[in-house]
Amino acid sequence: MASSTTQFSLYLLLLTLFSATQSSQSLRDLKPNTSRPSTSLQSITDVHDLLPKYGLPRGLLPDNVRSYTLSDDGTFEIYLESPCYVHFDQLVYYNKDIKGKLSFGSVSDVSGIQAKKLFIWVSVTGMHMDEGSDSVEFYVGALSEKLPAKQFEDVPVCKTKACRGGAGIESM
Repeated sequence: MASSTTQFSLYLLLLTLFSATQSSQSLRDLKPNTSRPSTSLQSITDVHDLLPKYGLPRGLLPDNVRSYTLSDDGTFEIYLESPCYVHFDQLVYYNKDIKGKLSFGSVSDVSGIQAKKLFIWVSVTGMHMDEGSDSVEFYVGALSEKLPAKQFEDVPVCKTKACRGGAGIESM
């Protein structure tokens, strides 16, 4: 059992190191309103409301977004109040700064988001909305996993510790 887990982990690590991410044409007509202060409540709401305009669910980002930037070519940077954890099907860690490239139905070149798989943390490199199966596909290098889009409808509450339903702190 331990041997197969080790082989899988090594395979996952190698695929992550040698993977390429895909990018697609970005929408250029949707931009944040930069005339408003970045710390206002309205700008926090806007970043979550922006995702559905790109065909993505609102709950891909936690509730502690301070501000964001979005350029004409789709590259973005999201600034959180602090790093945090959210529990979906897996435990997910959001760094204070998240970067990537936004296009309709997908996010590529992601940095700043990690998911815990088995006993290791893996970097999420992309996301794609699969409307046919109503699921979101998350990429970790060349590997991917589909999760139901329904669990990303609501904006998740950000937690400062990696707790799982009050059962204690997850090991890191």
